[in-house]
Amino acid sequence: MDSLRQEKIQKFEEFVDRRLKPDLVHAIAERSDLRKNIENLEKNSVTSLRTLVNLGSEVYMQAEVPDTQRIFVDVGLGFHVEFTWSEALKFISLREEKLERQIEEYTRLIASIKAQIKLVCEGIRELLQIPEEKTVEGRVF
Repeated sequence: MDSLRQEKIQKFEEFVDRRLKPDLVHAIAERSDLRKNIENLEKNSVTSLRTLVNLGSEVYMQAEVPDTQRIFVDVGLGFHVEFTWSEALKFISLREEKLERQIEEYTRLIASIKAQIKLVCEGIRELLQIPEEKTVEGRVF
């Protein structure tokens, strides 16, 4: 049973490290770029612009945006929502908070599982009347 719990912990830790943390970094970087672009549009009172749009596979096309007051933001699963600048900035903040909460939830879950394993191991040690392991400079006696 202990090895099963260890496997669960390892899977959760891997999920946090390999999936959630990189997703968070990527999402924050993208949202930060979007936030900076929106703030630059507002600051410079840009009402129209010409830009390059990635069509996929690093193929770009020149595009003209006649009205920058409303923008489309990728909200996930291939869906885009039309926002005003202020709505987009609010959405970005909410999305970042959600991702950070997910990381925190998985981190708490991992800590809880580790604590349960320690408790079970301690209970087994007491039942078998095995003395506590003593460590000195990382060595087990």
